[in-house]
Amino acid sequence: MNWREQCKDKLMSPEEAVATIKSGDNVTVAPFACTPYTLCGALVQRREELAGVRIDHPVSLFPWHQFGADGAFHLHDLFASPVNRDLINAGLISYTPVGHWHAHIIPDGFVAEPDFYLVPVSPPDRLGYCSFGPGVWMSGTYCRQAKTVIAEVHENFIRTGGENFVHISEIDRLCEATRPTGTVTLPPRTEEEIAVTEVICTLVASELVHDRDTLQIGIGTVSAAMAVYLHDKHDLGIQTEMIPGGVTELVREGVVTGRYKKLHPGKVVGSVFVALPEEELALIDGNPVFELYDFGHTDDLTLLMREENFVAINNALLVDLTGQVTAEYIGPRVWSGVGGQTVFCIAACYSPGGRSVSVMPSTSIVNGQRLSRIVPALPEATVVTVPRTYVDYVVTEYGIATHKGKSVKERIGELISVAHPDLRGELRKEAKRLYSV
Repeated sequence: MNWREQCKDKLMSPEEAVATIKSGDNVTVAPFACTPYTLCGALVQRREELAGVRIDHPVSLFPWHQFGADGAFHLHDLFASPVNRDLINAGLISYTPVGHWHAHIIPDGFVAEPDFYLVPVSPPDRLGYCSFGPGVWMSGTYCRQAKTVIAEVHENFIRTGGENFVHISEIDRLCEATRPTGTVTLPPRTEEEIAVTEVICTLVASELVHDRDTLQIGIGTVSAAMAVYLHDKHDLGIQTEMIPGGVTELVREGVVTGRYKKLHPGKVVGSVFVALPEEELALIDGNPVFELYDFGHTDDLTLLMREENFVAINNALLVDLTGQVTAEYIGPRVWSGVGGQTVFCIAACYSPGGRSVSVMPSTSIVNGQRLSRIVPALPEATVVTVPRTYVDYVVTEYGIATHKGKSVKERIGELISVAHPDLRGELRKEAKRLYSV
């Protein structure tokens, strides 16, 4: 049966689908790369008749701020994106840091049982099951807990195993999508960033990743490229939050088998695919090796601690000379969010044979000036994403700083040795002033 005929009692225009949302309601929107742009667009068209609608939209890529100045929408987020970063820092979007997750539980600070949940899905299959496509996030949980579920249908959405499904009976209102979703493009790297990334990822792959390890790979300028450098490994596992490009090829080559995983053995597990080309998504579609789960499940520390030889590889913004990592703030300015980085680094440290690895270029160019990303102390108001006690290695293009089992004095020496050569003298001077070493 044609899915439109199958769903004719629920199928309507986008405008009709959001017509029952009223002033003061709580509306949660599927996050980031799976933003339901068609439904969001239909809702903002009603802004003049609405007031005080709370919008919980994690990692929002929809420009709600263009329409919310009149008081129609009160915006809430847990991760700054390029679209909303300036608005969060201007206080126009409420930012709630979330760093601990539990399977199928909405994090504190967000409405657990919203009036409406807006989500993109695939057409139902012959049994009535829709897929969340390339990203589950917390959609299964919200579909069970929201009072009304409104979905937009994307014909091109892939299907995977795991928790990547919702039955059509759980969806109250349905429309056809008029705008694509399901992917996001990572910012292009400069030539210098490409060269630095190649060196850092080669160092991590050759020195810190071993056969039979299970990896978590963060999405960042350096870490997102990690899969490309793992082709000489054997029997790797993937247990992560966001699955980056290149993992599909590792599965095809037999590099990633998951044979030695404790959680979901034999499976590539995450909550969402990020920045994958269509041809890679096509290889994933229907492949039983790939499973997507609720974000709370993939980032649940109590589950991750069961994994052995678990290696967490994540980007850092800044690292101070004692090893404290920030991936969220620079001074008082919100740059991104906690996500699962803290949880994964702690899990790696508790894992037998595990390793917590922070990667970053040694410097950044700011207003034409080269500044060290290894700093004497984190700038005032900068928050710590990963405490130094859960950082085993820091890797720049100048080498690997080993922290595991090292004194503060030894850590300082290790970090200075992987800083930019032109900036090491100043770091030594500040280390002597601040830490008497």
